Amino acid sequence: MQSKALWWKLLILGGVTLLLLMVLMRIGWLVDERQQRQRAAEASVALAQAGPQVLLGPVLQRSCTEEWESVSGTGKEQTRNAERRDFVLSAVPAELGVNGTLNQEQRERGLFKVNGYAGELALQARWASLGALVPVAEHKGRLSCEDPRVMVAVSDARGLRAVTLKRGAEPLAVRPGTRHGSYPHGLHAVLPDQSLDQPLTLTVAIKLIGMTDFGIVPAASATQVKLRSNWPHPSFGGRFLPMSKRIDDSGFEAQWQVTELATTAPRDVLAGFALPGVARDPDVGQAAYASARVAGQEGRAEVVADTLAFSMIDPVNPYVMSDRAIKYGLMFIVLTFVSVGLLELLSGRRVHPVQYLLVGLAMTLFFLLLLSLSEHLSFSLSYVLAAGAAVGLLTFYGTSMLGAAWRGLGFGTMVAVLYGALYLLLSLETASLLVGATLLFAVLAAVMALTRRIDWYALGGRTADLPAAASAGTR
Repeated sequence: MQSKALWWKLLILGGVTLLLLMVLMRIGWLVDERQQRQRAAEASVALAQAGPQVLLGPVLQRSCTEEWESVSGTGKEQTRNAERRDFVLSAVPAELGVNGTLNQEQRERGLFKVNGYAGELALQARWASLGALVPVAEHKGRLSCEDPRVMVAVSDARGLRAVTLKRGAEPLAVRPGTRHGSYPHGLHAVLPDQSLDQPLTLTVAIKLIGMTDFGIVPAASATQVKLRSNWPHPSFGGRFLPMSKRIDDSGFEAQWQVTELATTAPRDVLAGFALPGVARDPDVGQAAYASARVAGQEGRAEVVADTLAFSMIDPVNPYVMSDRAIKYGLMFIVLTFVSVGLLELLSGRRVHPVQYLLVGLAMTLFFLLLLSLSEHLSFSLSYVLAAGAAVGLLTFYGTSMLGAAWRGLGFGTMVAVLYGALYLLLSLETASLLVGATLLFAVLAAVMALTRRIDWYALGGRTADLPAAASAGTR
């Protein structure tokens, strides 16, 4: 009879564990729903102000026309037809230098915070030769061309706050639009009386705002970029990592250097490929919105392959951290049940399955408290408050459940150690596997040490010597 009661209790505890797993899954769905609302807030801010930015340029263009006559037929049926060909010549710089500062400018949409940036970029581009802008008659016709122009393209023109453009010391009139079919958002300026057999140097100063992600297309034979920001948690993306960087609590500074030997960006731009998105680290989430919006905005299949980019990620994003915590939830509930069962064996006091259920619910609701508090407070403070509430409740309940104040206090201390280990797992992401494996091994070792003298057969209503005695009786 005692053996049957033990097996029934184990079966009921298995059902309780499955029920708590369903509760954890429901809280996980709630985290996913809040993450979707966070993405909706990002999209709303992007629609209302300016989204992620990718910068391209300066690039030179020259619109030309060739006119000629074609002859068709013979004799009296011979006709002459006037024909024309419109084409655009382009030239990327031989050298491009970008130097700028993009500081954080946080925006809010309800409870949700969206990281933005604002600052100024100084671009200096140099062409050693403008021979690429000299037209060639393919039909031996008459050629006519407009003055060359320079264009700078961005993902979202609403982020352009102010722009000045100079040819040497001469200021140029800046006009909206790029006049390039593949890059509709940006600006251009005409270069009147520009000699095509002389080098050209242009400087551009841009006051720019954007959201979360920023990238530069290295569309030059040699590109050097130096960016600074007061954001202390950058995630460097694109196809090239910085050659050097400095990251501390005051922000970061990064430098890139790319040549045409390492990138296809100049060729892609001359071919009219669309602007790319910023490729964010997938472990920090929500890269799909920016990439799909920018790369697909003109319905083009080809995009420029390379960018130099960074993202303003939040390493303690409450939804990412809560999601990671929930993934460890079942393991911690099982460890708590093991601890209660161990105390039950050592103290000789029986614990009802309903009490196991209440303990499990208290452990499970910790994750809901953590999620709700972290939307209003810092994650660390939210974790301390949620864990403190759970530990206090379980200590109070454990005193009655286990029949002694010191046992309840020991049980609460054990739960506090588990929450401390969980916080360590969350904060030491790269070492989480090592810490988790060490924790599980330590728990198993403790259980084995504390139960090494328990007669498990006696718990089932028989003794360990029963089989041997039965064998002796048959002889």
